[in-house]
Amino acid sequence: MNFVITSRQPWEEKNLGSNIRDMARCLARNHSVLFVNDPMDWTTVYKDPAGRGKARQQFLDQHQGQRLFEDEPNLWVLNPASVLASINFLPDGPLFDWLNRRNGQAVAHEIAASIKKLGWPSFVLINDNDMIQGFYHKELLRPAASVYYLRDNFLAVDYWKKHGLRLEPLLMANADLVASNSLYLANQAARYNPNAVDIGQGCDLTLFDPTAAPPVPVDLAALPGPRIGYAGALTGLRLDVDLIEAVARQRPDWQVVLIGHTDDSIRKDRLSAQPNITFLGSKPAHEIPAYLAHLDVLINPQIVNEVTIGNYPRKIDEYLAMGKPVVAVKTETMGIFSDHVYLARDAGEFVRYVDEALQGHFPSSAEAGIAFAREHTWENSMQKLIDAVSKLTVI
Repeated sequence: MNFVITSRQPWEEKNLGSNIRDMARCLARNHSVLFVNDPMDWTTVYKDPAGRGKARQQFLDQHQGQRLFEDEPNLWVLNPASVLASINFLPDGPLFDWLNRRNGQAVAHEIAASIKKLGWPSFVLINDNDMIQGFYHKELLRPAASVYYLRDNFLAVDYWKKHGLRLEPLLMANADLVASNSLYLANQAARYNPNAVDIGQGCDLTLFDPTAAPPVPVDLAALPGPRIGYAGALTGLRLDVDLIEAVARQRPDWQVVLIGHTDDSIRKDRLSAQPNITFLGSKPAHEIPAYLAHLDVLINPQIVNEVTIGNYPRKIDEYLAMGKPVVAVKTETMGIFSDHVYLARDAGEFVRYVDEALQGHFPSSAEAGIAFAREHTWENSMQKLIDAVSKLTVI
């Protein structure tokens, strides 16, 4: 098959994990994939030229300014030249829809030209959770089949909620298939489209080898033990600052280690005021396993809200793949890990479970956790997607 993937995830981002980038790479092993990079908009060009705009220009420069190129075998990347109007501030209604369609037409024109250049007679369109910029792509591009990939409840976020409360149900209803990475989200999608399937979550665990013996990273070695740690995006939308602070206060003899990019919502100043909470910053993906290997207990202190309740945290598989004890906050989706992960309902349980893990008591053996994590491959997830697409009558 030929696949066109549209997403708000930039292809050039290296330090943050991304479902859709991993999916694109997995599909490209047996199919042809065109990944459409998130277009620039007025806000990015004029207000953030040294941030995302600079990263995009550097990416283009690496490829001699080409807008369409084969970045990996069978995987082409399109960097749209169109600069889109920034319209999210507008009230929801006809003017927004007219401008949103204009934005969609600009990008769709470039996608269609790229498909023609590649010589593809037909393709499957995958929209990665973009209910705004991708709203008109099925109509404008006329794919053989359209798939809406629902991986997060973005409607809990103000930016997406403003227009998405109206647009996302319409987009899901119009898609030929809605694919989700958790049963919770698939059930939510089924309210609008009977062709809603849970394709599971894939993980690339190549780097996560529990038999490797990497040296202790220098910044981690400077911290006394026991060390309990989190590795991932540090954002107030997903992490429970109160819980992290409570754990540090209740057990001042523990070192709470937070690894990852920090955004403005996390209240870093508040957590840094605790002497046993340490931020180590963002690390390249290939360095993360060394940190996990030398943490005593791995944690996921996520806040429970509309975004996280159906979210599948890939880091749990990465944690388990390292053979480490894991303590996480209990949610409906996290229930699938209950045989291998301590799931806490409050700060008291969280501290108690970390203490039990430090004493060598685990819900299952390290070997069982490793085996469970390694069931969650991108190959398995993408095969479920291919099977679901192949069953569509439109193909």
